[in-house]
Amino acid sequence: MSEKPKRVALFVTCLVDMFRPEIGFAAVKLLEDAGCIVEAPAGQTCCGQPAYNSGDRADAAAIARHNIALLAGFDYVVLPSGSCAGMIAKHYPPLFDDDPEMAGKARELARRTFELTSFLVDVLGVEAVAGASHSGTATYHDSCSGLRELGVKTQPRKLLGSVAGLTVSELAAPEECCGFGGTFCVKYPEISDRMVSDKAADATATGAALVLGGDLGCLMNIAGKLKRQGSRIAVRHVAEVLAGGPLVAPIGESGEE
Repeated sequence: MSEKPKRVALFVTCLVDMFRPEIGFAAVKLLEDAGCIVEAPAGQTCCGQPAYNSGDRADAAAIARHNIALLAGFDYVVLPSGSCAGMIAKHYPPLFDDDPEMAGKARELARRTFELTSFLVDVLGVEAVAGASHSGTATYHDSCSGLRELGVKTQPRKLLGSVAGLTVSELAAPEECCGFGGTFCVKYPEISDRMVSDKAADATATGAALVLGGDLGCLMNIAGKLKRQGSRIAVRHVAEVLAGGPLVAPIGESGEE
């Protein structure tokens, strides 16, 4: 008897919802192609990361309570963002250190929560994507949260290796922060600008025509800097390339920066 399909909640994330819904559609296609039943629960909102990073634990906990209830009953929760996935998987449980019942629910949700490429490779055992092609050379930026909190590094590269016609040219410093960091870029704009300038220079030095990554915040930051520099390097979320099909305008070409 074949295994019952996994029922997956897609947590779309604020930035994808507001600025790049195509990433959400690409994530749905990848998950469905892998045999999952995918739902995007109505009522989902922010993961609470901006409040948490700003020291507002009360609002972060209130948002976490909402999402814990909303995401109950699904086999897995999958996000096209390492930072948002990291917030749920790593930072929800400590929010309830003084509430054992909620802490248990938060830990249970954390065990079911994964970043998109990690879920495809590590949980579902996906070895390659079918039908995806992109002629040219791309480079890949590792977001801080996905890399350091969730161990996302080899998974997207493994899947990109199955994209017909695509060559991946690595950055000299793929693991260095792009300078976005959520509220960091607002609190420390000069430092943030220097960091993203270094990232843009690194991307340019690879000779790649495309920058890929798994966090839209990072990608918008990099795309904005490249656009202001007059660069012709395009920026896209990794899911958009892995899902195949026609690609919409690169990130930063629709007015978002």
